[in-house]
Amino acid sequence: MSIKKPKPVIEYRNYYLPSSFPVLLLTGDNWKISDVKSEHLHFHNCLEVGICHSRSGILEFCNAMTMPFSEGDVTCIPRNIPHTTYSAPCTKSRWSYLFFDPRQLFRDMLPPDFSYSMICDDVHKYLIPAGLSRRIPLLADAAVEELSAEEPDRMLAKSYLFALYMEIIRFQNPEMHNIQSENTPPWQNPPCFGNNSMNITPALDFIEDNYMNKFPVDRLAELCHMSPTHFRRCFQSVMHTTPLTYLNTIRIMNACNLLRNTNHTILTISVMTGFSTLSNFNRLFNQMMKVPPKEYRMQTLRGRKPGEIPSIIEYAGWLEPDESPHMGNQE
Repeated sequence: MSIKKPKPVIEYRNYYLPSSFPVLLLTGDNWKISDVKSEHLHFHNCLEVGICHSRSGILEFCNAMTMPFSEGDVTCIPRNIPHTTYSAPCTKSRWSYLFFDPRQLFRDMLPPDFSYSMICDDVHKYLIPAGLSRRIPLLADAAVEELSAEEPDRMLAKSYLFALYMEIIRFQNPEMHNIQSENTPPWQNPPCFGNNSMNITPALDFIEDNYMNKFPVDRLAELCHMSPTHFRRCFQSVMHTTPLTYLNTIRIMNACNLLRNTNHTILTISVMTGFSTLSNFNRLFNQMMKVPPKEYRMQTLRGRKPGEIPSIIEYAGWLEPDESPHMGNQE
């Protein structure tokens, strides 16, 4: 009798991005990636741009789709794309990571009808080998250098990130590149995904863009070209929770951001994040964050360190990252 292979676990990692400047930089000599492959893929709530400073290794997506990386390569992985990274055996590659939300960061720089969508079914576009683009690594390094300064100039950093983002969009546009030749490495051929974790990406994107509004689950199923029943089954399989619970999670995360970075009343925040009643907001917030909204805000004002504030991923059904975001060894 054959033993059924367990399904891979998809881990959700949320990074708090301040509403005033939705950017997070992870860099330094301590930010090295282990050669031990993680037992599960993960995805983020924002765009991830990584710069490999040394060594080499493997970038892996669902369905065991892998791509080798080496020193000088840049990765640009959109939100909600499951992946993991590990170094070559007996080595630790060093990286810098930029996490940012283009929709919030560039909303005053782009027209209202601008499409922020990035490629979701051609993952070889998520790795830019050294030498393939001259501008992307230069802009990424400039953004990291500015954000690492003792007193960074946010406007200058924002300009670097904007130019970087537009160059990535250009790189991912297939009309900007020649048709692949027969000499193209096999890992660069667009894969055909049959994994549910990629199939539900349009729903995850829609939820993050429209969490403040009311919409039926059928709308999410339609975006993923599935029947409502099949969509719920796929969503549960990948996320280990229901679409409604995930929607409320996104709402609470955004409420946390508003509580930490604005003076809005708790009632106003509950409305801004899509809750129909204050009592429902308070109940779900306390359930997920283990403290009421008022206490959460007071903890922030008292200057507690980020690691001491209850994390959204601590509630039942989600997994902790392998290590702290500031000292982690797997990405």
